[in-house]
Amino acid sequence: MAQPARIVLSRHDHDRLERLLEKVGPRPDLDALREEIERAEVVEPEAVPRTLVTMNSVVRFVDLESGRENEVKLVFPAHADGVDRVSVLAPVGSALLGLSEGDEIDWPLPQDRKRRLRVLAVTYQPEAAGDPD
Repeated sequence: MAQPARIVLSRHDHDRLERLLEKVGPRPDLDALREEIERAEVVEPEAVPRTLVTMNSVVRFVDLESGRENEVKLVFPAHADGVDRVSVLAPVGSALLGLSEGDEIDWPLPQDRKRRLRVLAVTYQPEAAGDPD
C-alpha cells in the first residue's frame, strides 16, 4: 500500500479549518478531512512553499485514469460554486488541501470508488501573493 502524501498546512489555515469543523460538528463524510488535518505538518504562513495547495489557492490537477485536467480554487463552503470554486468540505477539496505540485492522492467517489489525482501546478497561492486571508 502506498504511503499517504505528506500534508502541510499553514497555521492560519489549520486554525480556520479546525474552527469550521467544530462548527459543522461530527459528520462521517468529513472524517477523512479531520484525519488529514490531524496528521498535517503545521507551519507559519511565511514558511509555506509556493508549490503548496493552501486555502484560496488555484490548483491545476489531472485525473490519472481519464487524463482530464481541471483547475479549481479551493475555498471555504460559503464561497463554493461546485464548478471553479470547490469547497474544502467536498471530497476533491479535502484531497487537494496541503498537497504540493507533483503529489498524488486517491480521490474518493460514490459507491466506494476512487480516482488518482496528481497536482500539476499551483497557479495562485495567497501566501505567495502576500494575501493569506
